[in-house]
Amino acid sequence: MTPPPEQPPVARPLGPLDSVLLRGVRVLGQGATDVRIDSGRIAAMGPGADDGTAARRVDVSGLVMLPAFVDLHTHLREPGGEDSETIASGTRAAAAGGYSDVFAMANCRPVTDTPRRVESITDLAGRVGACRVHPVGAVTTGLRGQSLAPIGGMARAGARLFSDDGRCVDDPQLLREALLASREAGTVIAQHAQCPRLAGDGQINAGPVADHTGLPPWPAVAEETIAARDVVLAAETGSPLHICHVSTAGTVAVVRWAKQQGWPVTAEVAPHHLMLTDRSAAEADPLYKVNPPLRSAADVTALRAALADGTLDAVATDHAPHPAHRKANDWCHAPFGMLGLETALSVVAEVLVTSGGGPDWARIAGVMSHQPARIGGITALAGRPLRAGEPATFTLIDPEADWRVDTGELHSLSTNTPFASMTFRNRVVATAVGGRLTHDRIDLLPLTAEKEPRR
Repeated sequence: MTPPPEQPPVARPLGPLDSVLLRGVRVLGQGATDVRIDSGRIAAMGPGADDGTAARRVDVSGLVMLPAFVDLHTHLREPGGEDSETIASGTRAAAAGGYSDVFAMANCRPVTDTPRRVESITDLAGRVGACRVHPVGAVTTGLRGQSLAPIGGMARAGARLFSDDGRCVDDPQLLREALLASREAGTVIAQHAQCPRLAGDGQINAGPVADHTGLPPWPAVAEETIAARDVVLAAETGSPLHICHVSTAGTVAVVRWAKQQGWPVTAEVAPHHLMLTDRSAAEADPLYKVNPPLRSAADVTALRAALADGTLDAVATDHAPHPAHRKANDWCHAPFGMLGLETALSVVAEVLVTSGGGPDWARIAGVMSHQPARIGGITALAGRPLRAGEPATFTLIDPEADWRVDTGELHSLSTNTPFASMTFRNRVVATAVGGRLTHDRIDLLPLTAEKEPRR
């Protein structure tokens, strides 16, 4: 069946970046060159780009240009959780992180489990969003894991990805039915791999840190058994399966094995699982409470290697905002989740490095833009190559920013980042979608009535 037609909402702009020459930019981290932007597209690149027609020239020497990012896993909370985040605030955070497109998870109130609710989120995002929003449809009605939601109808309304994220579709027969329905609709099922009987009331990675804190353990096998079961179901049905927020070396091994068989399986990893270990949670600070939990140093090493070698296809933030008063609760009563949109690039640039020690910019573009766009079925819109004739949808990064994460500067309504006060070298400084600025820390355009003040 043909995938649903693309009906992208228009990003809310700071202003048009038109008839502009960007001088000295490093496309994909390569040598300095010029890029001319006209009528929302990249008009020319290289020595001939400066043909004298640009109305404005901007020196961006040293900055790195990458295709704008795509996040397969964002919790925007609206409707129903506007004290944590709204579509407006969450997409501003996304733009500040270099994203042109985000996939908004279904666990809102009400749950995104009908075509009308898919359309409602798309419509609202088109009015207030600072980036494009693609609603993720629920796999099961109300996320209850008992009956399938109308996958075909939601696909026709524009949903391309389906997930009960936050809850595992534990019933194998129900998941098999979902995979078959998704195959018919030309979409993808994204599974939150967590066997409820094995994870139980787990709160923290099973092992020495759980023993030290006395908190209920969340064992790796609870993730790995579901992943192993579901890749076999994907093979049997011939339907694409995407595994959310892989966190263990065992799950990496399952994904690698499935790919070796040629099965239709993809997987993502979250930035916090690439950098932080369960030792961060040794003092039981709920800021480090996340699902799946932070894992061991050995797991982190395996995740980094799998991202570098292509076993893991994409980085997805699992951006999960919560108000400070909820996160400040005792560990067992505090909610799971961390912010991720505004720090993702900085984390990944430290993790994916070349043999020379610098960021592997081409690989970063792959796991944060090209591959997520492919998995999400929006390659006609996002994750496009940076070349003449393509839409001017890109992000600019300062590789010498040396910036400290300040929660007071975040665009999200919430501040629950585990990276607060940490210093990173690389930072997104501007984002454009279709030739219109959605984030600008370097004054690519003069301040006008159309442009919002820079935060």
